[in-house]
Amino acid sequence: MIQKEFYLKDDVVQIAKDLLGKELVTNSNGKISSGSIVETEAYAGIIDKASHAYGGKFTKRTQTMYLEGGTTYVYLCYGIHSLFNIVTNKSGIPHAVLIRAVQPLKGIDTMFERRPESKSERNLANGPGSLSKALGIKTIHNELQLDSKQIWLEEGLKIKNEKIIASPRVGVAYAKEDALLPYRFRIKDNPFCSLAK
Repeated sequence: MIQKEFYLKDDVVQIAKDLLGKELVTNSNGKISSGSIVETEAYAGIIDKASHAYGGKFTKRTQTMYLEGGTTYVYLCYGIHSLFNIVTNKSGIPHAVLIRAVQPLKGIDTMFERRPESKSERNLANGPGSLSKALGIKTIHNELQLDSKQIWLEEGLKIKNEKIIASPRVGVAYAKEDALLPYRFRIKDNPFCSLAK
């Protein structure tokens, strides 16, 4: 299991890179599912116009982002999709990393039961909404510690820098110049990444 210190570092962009290759594991009523993280996005808190906490915004939803690193931040997007984020840095600094895609590893049959519309393993968890559904992550999993018995991360694979592609984040045009920041990270040539360009 990943140690707490990993999440407390102050560079959210580096953490977003370092999360690639880590194994995200869920335990739902004794059913273990997991995937290797292949795509992430960094959100740099109050100075980042794409962040929910930009400008120090503190609401019922964003208060989770101000907790200590190593906490889950799960919110509903468009009233449909539960999106899974990992809070980083020290308490009071609202940094977070969105997990955008995983490569299925364990409990694949269970993941297909949760996402019967999927036609193959490649599109089972290749987007932030689909990966949450496949892994059984819902808004009730908001504010969990990542050393809980429900959701945790394991070391997985070490991804070399030359295998990491950096590009602008997806769907944050409202952030103007910050939308162009290269804060989205993917494993090069990995077929389980999202289809978003």
